[in-house]
Amino acid sequence: MPLFISLSLAFSFIVQSASPLQSLLESTTFNYTGITLAVCSIAGIVLKKLPTKICYDVFASGALLAWFSHWKPLFNDDSPIFFFYPLYFAFMMAFVSLFFIQRPQVIDYDTFRYIKYVSRKYKLPPWLVMAGVLVSLALHQHFLLFPIMMTLLIIRFALTSYLEQHLTNRL
Repeated sequence: MPLFISLSLAFSFIVQSASPLQSLLESTTFNYTGITLAVCSIAGIVLKKLPTKICYDVFASGALLAWFSHWKPLFNDDSPIFFFYPLYFAFMMAFVSLFFIQRPQVIDYDTFRYIKYVSRKYKLPPWLVMAGVLVSLALHQHFLLFPIMMTLLIIRFALTSYLEQHLTNRL
């Protein structure tokens, strides 16, 4: 999810440097753009018209855009969540990509079978996790719910990517 990582790092830099771009990113245009991107990627994943990795990347980026533009006016200008959450998302996604998705040979066959079993038995559809992320955007009082749902989305992305990559490598 290179777009999501780049956008997260850009938001952290913009907030930390007190850039005038913050006021532009707080506009309702970016909020609606982010929500539109997120909803379109949910539709793409449900209809299976786009590759899964692209849908996850567009959704996460759209949700981040909507989160920033929707929440930033509600908090103080020096609120640390707008610096730390995007950094957390970027590092979490980079860690998952480097050490889990890009290294399928590290996991043995028994572990792969267990991961596949868990994926089938406790099927948590990606669109449901994505819908949960969008719902968490509206709950301002529970400001930890958004990063928790995004972490769940990242874990779901890692599971999906790993299984797809492993199955492609075996064929």
